Amino acid sequence: MASLIINLTNYKIIKGRHIMKKFKFILMVFIAANSAFDCFAQAPGVIKPPKYPDGIYTKENTNNRRAIPYTYLREADVMWSKRVWRVIDLKEKINLPLYYPTAPLADRKSLFDVLKDGALKEGRVSCFNPGDDEFRIEYTKSEVEALVSAWDSTNTVEDPNNPGTQMPSPILKEITSEEIIKYRIKEDWFFDKQRSVLDVRIIGLMVIIAKQSEGGSGESLGDKPLFWVYFPEIRPMLANQDVYMRHNDSERRTLEDIFWKRLFSSYVIKESNVYDRYIGDYTSGINALFEAERVKDDIFKFEHDLWHF
Repeated sequence: MASLIINLTNYKIIKGRHIMKKFKFILMVFIAANSAFDCFAQAPGVIKPPKYPDGIYTKENTNNRRAIPYTYLREADVMWSKRVWRVIDLKEKINLPLYYPTAPLADRKSLFDVLKDGALKEGRVSCFNPGDDEFRIEYTKSEVEALVSAWDSTNTVEDPNNPGTQMPSPILKEITSEEIIKYRIKEDWFFDKQRSVLDVRIIGLMVIIAKQSEGGSGESLGDKPLFWVYFPEIRPMLANQDVYMRHNDSERRTLEDIFWKRLFSSYVIKESNVYDRYIGDYTSGINALFEAERVKDDIFKFEHDLWHF
């Protein structure tokens, strides 16, 4: 009987010690998380909500805007259509509202920042493999995170075991808007006989960055596609993002307006053809430019020749 009482007492002691250890562990985790949160909140460079309104009035129009709905279209009403691929070069002056600001502001973001935040933070954007413009190979969130970040092998630090000498210390750098050089769009031109208009709808948009050489020389090795996005999916987000207006800051123009009103410059790199090839596959140089102009001119002449004057 005495041994049974001793065993029960030992069991209670051991169980009590186990509970105390679990309690101490939970308490330490809570304290560490709280300290980390405080450090993050006080870290320099963290964007906080503004203390005072930045303006003379509250901007409500853009935040509540919706993308203009497409007109209902029947297959029987499309009497002619042509698929075209274009490139928007962000070096051109008219395309700068898509490129700037390179760092997000309180009221404006670049097109790339809108897409990146929509894909990683909000989960509203689906990203697809750049080699497939038919939106069949979708990236996961972790794959998108790997695409928009890269290891910088040129970074060095002082070797603690050998003062005065530098040693490589790769750091993970996130791709910013400054590195985006182009966008590629896939669009369908069609004639709607019900409305008697030649119309166009963008199907997809692809992000392109400059591919840099290894070693930190900064030499560009051409274009590097990142991912495709389905354009109708991102239209509601674009409708809620203001863009810079050169002559009037109060004009309510958004990223959606730029694409809807065709307020950008681009050049054709491909039209639908039996070989499924790009213009650069069968011609180059000035002839490629002439071929791109020929594609645009054919679309213009088609609409013009429908009418008698």
